[in-house]
Amino acid sequence: MASQSYSACVLCQRVAVVKRMCRGMSAASQLQSQVDILKGEPHRKHPGVTNLKTLRLPEELQTAARSIIHRAQVPRLPDRSRSLTNFLWSRKQAVETLTLRQKAVSLEKELWEKTMEKRGDIDEQLLEDRIKKKVFSELRRTTYHWTPMKYNEELGVVYMTARLAGGYVAVRRAMNEIKKRDPSFAPQSLLDFGSGLGTVVWASHSCWGDTLKEMVCVDSSGPMNILAERLLKGDDERAEPHIKQVYFRQFLPVSPKVQFDLVAAAFTLSELQNVKEREEAVLTLWRKTNSYLVLVENGTKDGHQMLMDARDTLLKKQEKTVYDTRPASVFAPCPHELPCPKLAHEPTTPCNFQQMYQPLPLPGHNERQTEKFSYLIVTRAEPAQAETEGVDWARLIAPVQCRTRHVHCRMCCPDGQLQHLVVTARKHSRDEYRCARSSDWGDQLPMIRRVEDDVQSDSER
Repeated sequence: MASQSYSACVLCQRVAVVKRMCRGMSAASQLQSQVDILKGEPHRKHPGVTNLKTLRLPEELQTAARSIIHRAQVPRLPDRSRSLTNFLWSRKQAVETLTLRQKAVSLEKELWEKTMEKRGDIDEQLLEDRIKKKVFSELRRTTYHWTPMKYNEELGVVYMTARLAGGYVAVRRAMNEIKKRDPSFAPQSLLDFGSGLGTVVWASHSCWGDTLKEMVCVDSSGPMNILAERLLKGDDERAEPHIKQVYFRQFLPVSPKVQFDLVAAAFTLSELQNVKEREEAVLTLWRKTNSYLVLVENGTKDGHQMLMDARDTLLKKQEKTVYDTRPASVFAPCPHELPCPKLAHEPTTPCNFQQMYQPLPLPGHNERQTEKFSYLIVTRAEPAQAETEGVDWARLIAPVQCRTRHVHCRMCCPDGQLQHLVVTARKHSRDEYRCARSSDWGDQLPMIRRVEDDVQSDSER
């Protein structure tokens, strides 16, 4: 009896030791996960957070814009500004010529078949003319009529009122992705294609003003270049520009060997008429890219589609003459280089993000607004390795929904799949859970890779 009691006592001691070891291993694992994921930062500032708080225009830019608007005295400016905003947001890609021809042939065939069923003694030539008129009429009624934007001085002021703040914050948010994840990047040169009001220059200067030495703005619109220069000089022709070493051009530098550390095109691809023009522009910009290429568009289906087309072009297209052999790799927002899962699901929805901002302080513009945009950053650097061993980084593609002791996260994952994950401290880890609660739409979420143990212990049964 004493022997049995002694054995039971020894067994209890061993169980207690094992439990302490398990708790110690769990604590060590938890500490290791915190070190790995957080890099010494608090949870609310974990490495995947790239969102910015409510942004404002730089004070100098805001003052210059208000001065120009006041002096221009554009009639019905608030109404025209809203109309232009709505027009630009609802703008679609131009219908390709081949698509239009195929649609016309299909429609003509359908009308001929219907007519032949009811045909009597009708002149064939007259019938053919009638069908052609019906085809042209139907195509005019159902086809989106894309027209290029042509800015004069007055329309430029309307555009500035409508889009200066929104365009700036979208670019600033995309640039912040590079600044946060690649703190060693210190660009000395910038190329802005389709520069418009120069928002890329202002956003880049906010991030890397200490290192940028040369900034080239290319826009085919003379009035836009003049307006961008006025903004830089604070609407004073005799003043020195607030940002120096900014050069305005109407055409890209000719030599393909001239490269820039940072190349950007914001809301520019949508101003090109067809797929071929966009593809050529993207390849030209990539040839001029030394480190990062940043593309920003409206957060619409068409805006997202243009960026995914550009992504495919850069990853798959082989050029005949290559001056820089370093391949393209996707830096953001995609955590993979597989086909976009959002385009594979019906109904198709755009991959977009949002940034809160304070608009220009004008009548009717005082409340905070939200800019919804899509973006793509491609780099010549080696494909990014996991920042932490054993950690996957997924991109949050929708607002995070925080509930009692659990968080709903909708993510695009490194395996190219969309996932709806419910994060809890018990199922995942305390650090993952707190990071999830501190994250928002557009951030990267750290998820520790683990081997799930489905075997329950005796105490859990």
